[in-house]
Amino acid sequence: MSTTRANAKEPETANTRGRSAVRTLLRLWPYVRPVRVRLFSAAFVAVLASCMGLVIPLVLKWMVDGPIADRDSRGVWWGALWLLLLGLGEALLFGLRRWLVARPLAGVEAAMRADLYQRLQRLPVAFHDRWPSGQLLSRATSDLMLLRMFLAFPLTFLLVNAVTILVGVIIMLVQDWSLGLVILGPAIPVLVVCIVFERRYHLVARRAQDQVGDLTTVVEESVLGIRVIKGFGRHRSQARAFRELARTLRGTELHKARLLSSIWAVIVTLPELAIGAALVLGTVQVADGDLSAGTLVAFLSTALALRWPVDSIGFLLAMSQDAATATERYFEVMDEEPEGGGAPEGARGTARPAPTGPAADKLRTGGALPPRPGASDTPSAPAAADGTVGAGSADAADASRGLRFHDVTFRYPDAPADSPPVLDRVDLHIRPGESMALVGTTGSGKTTLTALVPRLHEVTSGRITLDGHDISALPREALRALVAVAFEEPTLFSASVGENVLMGAGDEAGEAELRHALSVAQADFVHSLPQGTDTQVGEQGLSLSGGQRQRLALARAVVGKPRFLVLDDPLSALDVHTEAAVEAALRRVLADTTALIVAHRPSTVLLADRVALLSGGRVAAVGTHHELLRTNAEYAWLMAGTDEETDRGDTAHGTGGSDRTEGTASTDSFEEAAR
Repeated sequence: MSTTRANAKEPETANTRGRSAVRTLLRLWPYVRPVRVRLFSAAFVAVLASCMGLVIPLVLKWMVDGPIADRDSRGVWWGALWLLLLGLGEALLFGLRRWLVARPLAGVEAAMRADLYQRLQRLPVAFHDRWPSGQLLSRATSDLMLLRMFLAFPLTFLLVNAVTILVGVIIMLVQDWSLGLVILGPAIPVLVVCIVFERRYHLVARRAQDQVGDLTTVVEESVLGIRVIKGFGRHRSQARAFRELARTLRGTELHKARLLSSIWAVIVTLPELAIGAALVLGTVQVADGDLSAGTLVAFLSTALALRWPVDSIGFLLAMSQDAATATERYFEVMDEEPEGGGAPEGARGTARPAPTGPAADKLRTGGALPPRPGASDTPSAPAAADGTVGAGSADAADASRGLRFHDVTFRYPDAPADSPPVLDRVDLHIRPGESMALVGTTGSGKTTLTALVPRLHEVTSGRITLDGHDISALPREALRALVAVAFEEPTLFSASVGENVLMGAGDEAGEAELRHALSVAQADFVHSLPQGTDTQVGEQGLSLSGGQRQRLALARAVVGKPRFLVLDDPLSALDVHTEAAVEAALRRVLADTTALIVAHRPSTVLLADRVALLSGGRVAAVGTHHELLRTNAEYAWLMAGTDEETDRGDTAHGTGGSDRTEGTASTDSFEEAAR
């Protein structure tokens, strides 16, 4: 998966190759702007220090043509003192530059990392389904480190070295224009090499950073899945996969090194040849009396002082390209549309402003809200013999309350356009205070349907309402304060037991709410842990058993006493006795909430007032457990575990009616045993 991600990014990089590194790096300006005064001050100080270094050759010229030629020892000492002071001044100014940039750039890196983390929290689940976590980790760590290094060093010294080279060339031309032209001879070849290098290095730098993300993904998955790797003895194959990725990354880094060495070979060799030619020509001129010895010393000293600014062009360009690709990768995440960006196209047409004032208060506290204006399309009393909705004899006002799915269709954003939807025109009504079990075969869309309620995914078309209010019009914070979720695969964080559970409640929740939630989930085992509810559960909660993690996840769902509760098979990892105790406590909670419960076992189904059968992405039947056992063969097969092919064969031979009665009797017995 991670390799696919990296390869998918390379075409995008090729398409953006025409975009200059400067334009890419300018996107950092909003983060740099708050510290621009210190950065500009640091750049000015560095330019001043560099220009101070160019004064040294002029002092040498004065010493050679003056005190040394005149054998004035006192003048030599004065010249040496000036050289010492200039050297100390240059060192102090460079130290001041370092002090000016250190603290603000650490703040810039911290701000960018905080913004990236915040954006990751706001991005939809579909984004996280597509992106390997290692790619995101590498953007938050190594890429931001590259950007901090660029802002601290290359950004300043690209300017400083350019000014230094310009001032140095002017000084040399003033000293002797013919020697200055000799020094300028390699300028055009070096410029051409730099342009070619920049274009090639950009692609390789991007490839290397994507491969670092792939490698990070492999390491993370290996650590999190270490039990599976050890259990199946796959450590050798994992090591081979890691070595292959590491070898690929090594090859890319060597390619970068070859490119860097090629430009260094040019920008070091050509200026050295020019300096050698200038030395020979200058010596001849001194011998002929056309040039003073002091002028030649000053000229050559200035040329040697420019060696570092010229030699550094290669790695400064390389670091700038690394920073440009890191900026691209950073803003690939930041440019993604967050959840707060609005409802998907299919739902926007029915969205309306979020309720505020008394209406919002009623929604939070459980009171009925006014029906949506003009909601003539809202069924007033959905009841059908086929069991598709079955809202009983409720009037139009009651029909708008509770949790309702209105002709909901869902297809994953990255699914092919011609693929069938996961959910197809689902109509379902869960009345206020009612619990509905959602039953279906594996892959029928149960988990996807539950994920739509807290807007972990957005509906493709149709709408979902809470007490008549379209959830796409509600702020996500308000919606998720109303709806609590417990997933089949519980996730715990590296925090204490109490912190993990209270994550499902507001800031006002305390010890009493924690104890009540643990009691409902039959999670009293926490009191026997070393530090009780203060015990750290470790990464992913893997220090606990699957059933213990599931009970803590259930406690987290009920601790906030939500108006609406969505449970995705919350008891699948529990033993029979614990399950019975949890169900007894959970019935009291369900009496005060509107709940949608994914169930696979009759014991869980019996917690609900009604049952909806999901088949092929559609609601095939709705009714009580007893009704569906008597009237729906698929439901009876799911509950009793009878062979599907046998049932089909009986129906095909015309014996479905009598045999179904017998099957119902057997499932009724099964139901009684489950009760």
